[in-house]
Order: sequence, then C-alpha cells, then structure tokens
Amino acid sequence: MIAEKWPTRICLGGALHYNANMAMRASLFEMASFPVLCVSWVLITTLAAAQPAPVMQPDLAATIYTLPVANPTPALVAQTSKLSPPHAFWDRTNLTLFSGVILSRAADYASTRNMQARGREEILLPDDVVNNSAGFAALESAGTAASVGLSYWMHRTGHHKMERWVSMVHIGVTGFGIARNYSLPTNRPGR
Repeated sequence: MIAEKWPTRICLGGALHYNANMAMRASLFEMASFPVLCVSWVLITTLAAAQPAPVMQPDLAATIYTLPVANPTPALVAQTSKLSPPHAFWDRTNLTLFSGVILSRAADYASTRNMQARGREEILLPDDVVNNSAGFAALESAGTAASVGLSYWMHRTGHHKMERWVSMVHIGVTGFGIARNYSLPTNRPGR
C-alpha cells in the first residue's frame, strides 16, 4: 500500500531515476492537454472579440501646435512624438505573442519530459515538481499566466513597448531551454 504512493526507482548506470513508466503517463497527459489548449485558445479569442473598440483620443502633438505660444519648445514636441499610441490589450499582436508563450511553455513541458525519459535530470527545478505531472503542468501554466499578467500590468501603466517585450523575452528564454533539453545526449547504458 505504501509502496504504491511513492514513485518507483530504477537504477540505471548507478543513478536512481524516478517514474520508470513515465512514457505511459506522459502520453495520457498529452492527450488531455490538447483539449485544454483548444479551450484556452477559444476563450482568449472570444475575450478579444468582446473587447470594445478603442476610443480615439485627440492627438497631443496637434493640440500643442494649435496653442498660442510665442516659442514652442522643440523638446516638448519631440517628447510627445516618442509616446506609443494606446491600443487594446487583446489586439492581434498580443494574441499572437500570448499564443507563442502558450506554445513555448507546452513545448518546454514536452522537451523536459523527453529529456527525463532519456535518463537526464532537470537542473533548474526540484524533482518533486518535475516528477509530478500535474504539478509540473501547473507550474508551466503559472509561468504563462505570470507573463500575461506582467504584460497587462505594463499595458495599464502605459509601457506598451515593454508590454510586447515581456512576451518576446519569455518566448526566447523558453526556446533556449527547449533547444537545450533536446540537444542533451541520452544518458543510458548501452547508448
């Protein structure tokens, strides 16, 4: 009874490896994750379509030129031209970036599972998290939610370029981890 609760340990080449039957559990999770991704995509696109059209605000630079000023300062005009125009949070660019974050996190999950199935160890996360399929999937989802939340915070505070860069950097860092996971050699005896 107690032995069923603890993960099985297999000794390969002197190292203990958890989840010897991980391939069977991973395939069950992958079959269940596709509908979750589809439902989340539908929710995101529905929310984007339901967002009202942005209200056009008067052009600040045109207002400055129409004011009766003896000497308009070039610094003030240059400063207003650097401001990025406001946009809806769920616009096409953000939807594309958030989809990239979701797909890169899903690929990171798959590459980490593949790396473990080939006998390698995860170095960034504790074994308790990585060897638990639900816990690891929840961690990947939390990473995606944190990225979208940080982008939303940047959007609300008016940092529209940083809002986009959060997702771009997230995709890049996750892509590096995916490439690293797949490039590691198999660590099994006889291979």
